[in-house]
Amino acid sequence: MEKIVILDFGSQYTQLIARRVRELNVYCEIYPYHHIPEITPDVKGVILSGSPFSVRDENAPVPDLSNIKGKLPLLGICYGAQFLAQSNGGKVEASNTREYGRANLASVNNDNPLFKNIPQHSQVWMSHGDTITQIPADCEVIASTKDVHVAGYHFKNEDTYAIQFHPEVYHSTDGLQLLKNFVVDICGCSQNWTPDSFIDSTVKELKEKLGDDKVVLGLSGGVDSTVAAVLLNKAIGKNLYCIFVDNGLLRKNEFENVLKQYEHLGLNVKGVDAKQKFYDALKGIEDPEAKRKAIGRVFIEVFDEEAHKIQDVKWLAQGTIYPDVIESVSVNGPSATIKSHHNVGGLPEKMHLKVVEPLRLLFKDEVRRVGRSLGLNDELLGRHPFPGPGLAIRILGDITPEKVALLQEVDYIFIQSLKENNLYDDVWQAGAILLPVRSVGVMGDERTYENAVALRAVTSTDGMTADWCHLPYEFLAKVSNDIINKVKGVNRVVYDISSKPPATIEWE
Repeated sequence: MEKIVILDFGSQYTQLIARRVRELNVYCEIYPYHHIPEITPDVKGVILSGSPFSVRDENAPVPDLSNIKGKLPLLGICYGAQFLAQSNGGKVEASNTREYGRANLASVNNDNPLFKNIPQHSQVWMSHGDTITQIPADCEVIASTKDVHVAGYHFKNEDTYAIQFHPEVYHSTDGLQLLKNFVVDICGCSQNWTPDSFIDSTVKELKEKLGDDKVVLGLSGGVDSTVAAVLLNKAIGKNLYCIFVDNGLLRKNEFENVLKQYEHLGLNVKGVDAKQKFYDALKGIEDPEAKRKAIGRVFIEVFDEEAHKIQDVKWLAQGTIYPDVIESVSVNGPSATIKSHHNVGGLPEKMHLKVVEPLRLLFKDEVRRVGRSLGLNDELLGRHPFPGPGLAIRILGDITPEKVALLQEVDYIFIQSLKENNLYDDVWQAGAILLPVRSVGVMGDERTYENAVALRAVTSTDGMTADWCHLPYEFLAKVSNDIINKVKGVNRVVYDISSKPPATIEWE
């Protein structure tokens, strides 16, 4: 399978480069700059990412491009462009006119294949403090802005290109065209990486890898585990055993609704009611990390117990997706733990099973596209992400069944209202948080002293960054009124207007 290799220098935008390339139906993979893969015939070109470093730093990343430059098409973006300049006899200096944010190309060489069909004055996104003051001797400038003479340059006798701006971000209006010029025209990629081709090749690989072996999968009701289950079912049918655990922390009626949805997919699913075990394990625990660990431990115990009721299981299937894979091999090693993620991380070791991850090559939006090609309905594919620990991390403080029941009602009103007002699909993720706060209120002629809840809704493309959702005031007023009138024990509703960063999407 032909592919583009992206070398990561630690830029916040590296994943976005990959997603943009894949939008062109071209497969690509991200590697840390110091772990360059073997350059096999299927590698059609290489892209160098940006970086938080300056090429002038002592500890600046230095890749070995001896098997790449001049032998394969190469595109340096931002830091990549500065590295190519400095390491080939050019000069990079601290700039007096730093460019951050939007800029416009003042001149563009449309005869150069990289800038084919890129209009003059095209808007681009800049993010750099250094500037290239001298390009290598064998190069030509192919784009400039008003303030930056070397916005793009080309090594004359080879397919090596460099640009000072970020074509991968939405603000670069012709960025996708530029990437297409590189990966399709210059690298010669055939644009055959499609959901259907992924399904065909993955099902074939799963059949070969798994044979007649039995596989167990923990379903969550979310998009990733569902698409993984349908792919596996397509490959091995009745040898796939799905387990859906009710941890008592799901949304209102979710356990029953999800099981009903799975009936139509022809999956072999067993629902397990383990609410009480989770409530017992969480009793009196307030610390967010301790709650996550308790939930993870009990989940493993319940799942392991159920899996052992199936004879001769050899594989554990997981809904791991590509951002999880990249995270584990990032430039600086695994990222600092902001919070532990509740998944089935401890299961393979405990159960001595081999792991199969059908979605490990896909980004979230690609998982949805594959699901659509598999015939899954839009309601299931459009579901907001929901955290593994569920409502436990939306109840600040200790967990009780009574608090869960109260929050389920609040959450239900909020989510249903989003759907009824055609706002649900405009939101990446939404939910309600039960605060460890009571406040004074007045209902009728009586003074009340009851719970406060926060509503949270964010927009995002991948969950890595997020902005609070600007929901209409009238909508928020109506939802607040409905919650206070219909949910006994709540007399105050607030709306969270924090973005990520600095806040996280979830409160715990």
